[in-house]
Amino acid sequence: MALALPPDGIPSSAPVAQRWEQTLAPAPTRRASAASAQLSVVIVNFCQWMNTVRLVRQLRRAEVARDGSAEVMVIDNGSPAHPRAARLAQLRGVQVRRFDRNLGFAAAINRGCWQASGSWVLLLNPDVTVPDGFLDDVFDAIKRAELHPQIGVVGFRLLNRDGTIQASAGTFPTFSRTLAGVLLPRARRKCSVDPEDEPHMVEWVTGGCLLVRRDCFDQLGGLDESFFLYYEDVDFCLRAAETGWRVVFDPLLEVVHHWPLHARPVPPALRLITRHALLTYARKHWPRWQSRLLCGLVWAEASVRQLWSALCGQAEDTRLFAELRRLVSDVSADRDSAASERIRFAASFLEPVASAQDGRTG
Repeated sequence: MALALPPDGIPSSAPVAQRWEQTLAPAPTRRASAASAQLSVVIVNFCQWMNTVRLVRQLRRAEVARDGSAEVMVIDNGSPAHPRAARLAQLRGVQVRRFDRNLGFAAAINRGCWQASGSWVLLLNPDVTVPDGFLDDVFDAIKRAELHPQIGVVGFRLLNRDGTIQASAGTFPTFSRTLAGVLLPRARRKCSVDPEDEPHMVEWVTGGCLLVRRDCFDQLGGLDESFFLYYEDVDFCLRAAETGWRVVFDPLLEVVHHWPLHARPVPPALRLITRHALLTYARKHWPRWQSRLLCGLVWAEASVRQLWSALCGQAEDTRLFAELRRLVSDVSADRDSAASERIRFAASFLEPVASAQDGRTG
């Protein structure tokens, strides 16, 4: 079915920010192939080899995977050695690239996309499950999108494990919306449930299952690698909109997303990383005074959590919340190198967090 657009092709949505900062170097030339795939699926793995292997096998149950029209790129972010990794690389149409450290989600996605050959790229989290023939349906979505050359980003519907609709699209975060979100359930703070059953324009869609036109990805220089984890999808959609691309939510395709952030505990190390992502977004896209005020609020939050952890005798948590306070000071003072060091420190605590989800998407 064709996607209905307004006569001028522009959605009736709220205005986006009027400025943006491109921090990435130009994208490297992507891998040449004698028989390039039309669709490249990029999966970033971190300590979830069982989930990743299961997802890849599900993806290969499609005609386009069997005839070579689709390829799968698995980028491993410094996970411990696992026998499943070697077996995965032996599958036809699957490539595995491993790094010896955690580069961050955005950086890993970029490396997978630059190596891939597809004219469209599908970003998938390893903690999703897809139905048989899913990639064939993605090709149908591509055909719908290609009727409108201005469409650069397409998001699909995410479902919870019980089949209910998961929030996966939303309006661009602002200072007031972020503060008001504190009063909402965690599942509704960043994005919202979209009940519409037909493809339509939105401001942004989540990166857990995200289809991107290659021309759009290359023009924007990929995801902004100053985001280690989270908010890189919102930032990408905002930059896409400001350069003339359109973002579409297509509910005709559905996948199950098992472990969204709002549905699980957030340990201090992960909280430090998510707060850094929000502060990074604010610094790029909000007025300076709002960004600095947000820094003050996050610093105060970290202070309270640090004190409580100390009173409870939780030495590791106390140390991490102290690091969050220092991180806020670094972001506020534009000390990017120091902030990156603190992110790498926090990331060293994430292995057990990711491992706890592995093998639980069946």
